[in-house]
Amino acid sequence: QLQLVESGGGLVQPGESLTLSCVASGLSLDYYAVGWFRQAPGKEREGVSCLNTKNAVTYYADAAKGRFAISRDRTTDTVFLRMDGLKPEDTGVYYCAAEFRTARTSAQSLCDLTWPPDYWGQGTQVTVSS
Repeated sequence: QLQLVESGGGLVQPGESLTLSCVASGLSLDYYAVGWFRQAPGKEREGVSCLNTKNAVTYYADAAKGRFAISRDRTTDTVFLRMDGLKPEDTGVYYCAAEFRTARTSAQSLCDLTWPPDYWGQGTQVTVSS
């Protein structure tokens, strides 16, 4: 079993930055595509940014392009989401998720929720408000 634990959320003002962390344990992320999703109140969960650990290809939703950056530290098997220039519409619960990698898996397929991820974290709240 793969366990994913997120941290780093909080309350920030518009324009500020946050870095979210997702620590994996139990299994190595070497065999998974991993990504960040968010869910705002009253809205569906959406992919924000995803990473295929096999080839380091990344995918960003349009709302994240130019402001967010996903990365992975292999030594600690931690995935980060650096978020700059935060906006009120970025508010939501942010989840880390992983999909066991097969020939059909890509960073985009994970973020698009083409197939349900195999594992989810418990989420961390991000609130952007003045």
